[in-house]
Amino acid sequence: MSKHIPTYTLNNLSDWQDVSPDVLLLSNPVNQVREPLIVPHRTNYYGIGVCIGGEAKLTVNLETYDIIPGCLIAMSPRIIKQWHYKSDDFQSFAILFTRDFLTAAGGTPPDRFPFFESVARHIFMLTPGQSANLRDSIRLIKRKLEDKHKYQGEILRSFISGLLYEVSSLYEDYSHFRASVQTRSQLLAADFKKLVNLHFLHERSVSFYANKLYITPGHLTETVREVTGKTPGEWITEAVVLEASVLLQNPALTVAQITDTLHFPNQSAFGKYFKNAKGLSPAAYRRS
Repeated sequence: MSKHIPTYTLNNLSDWQDVSPDVLLLSNPVNQVREPLIVPHRTNYYGIGVCIGGEAKLTVNLETYDIIPGCLIAMSPRIIKQWHYKSDDFQSFAILFTRDFLTAAGGTPPDRFPFFESVARHIFMLTPGQSANLRDSIRLIKRKLEDKHKYQGEILRSFISGLLYEVSSLYEDYSHFRASVQTRSQLLAADFKKLVNLHFLHERSVSFYANKLYITPGHLTETVREVTGKTPGEWITEAVVLEASVLLQNPALTVAQITDTLHFPNQSAFGKYFKNAKGLSPAAYRRS
């Protein structure tokens, strides 16, 4: 399915940088004219970075994050992003790369790292020491990116792989800490949202997710509403409509094809579902 969804490439980030199609070091404010903010979208690259200035608000799949200096940012082609806001001085120090680049000549596949999964937490705060160490690692990659020679690609792959293992350790520490301070209700709501990310294309009933979690639909509804302020049905609908919004951006896809991709029984059912959520029919949304 992913191949049918429009994606933005590294070249979309800026028109003034010497952009490689496979690797980009991001150390200056992004040209916000070329990078879409409001429209949900995917990218064809992975990225690891640290916010070093300004602030932003970003939705990744079903989660909305406030990004401030010191936040680690991990992005992958698996996720749908929607930038709601970036301050004029928003700046991140990041290395961006494609899967093909990293896996060339038997390199480490980025998909093996849990922070790149669609259900991961993609943004979290680092300690000052962790942030400094991560910036040092990215600076080292920056120097290797600027050092043009015969084996530059091999060296870059090695250093980027090392960075990913460094982030993996940070992510494990963060995940363990987060789990230790969450209530049972918060953990249950988090598990529910992970399941939605995994199954929303095929399953839209609250009872399905309740069964997966070995609880009653009523208990799931009460807990998720208490923790998040939204019902399980609202979370499911948001996931479906977000995916539909991305698919509708692709003029090569007909509404019938999108209906099939999202596993609705017919176009009428899809159109009614989408209009109830967005206030527009799929065709009208596509024209807007």
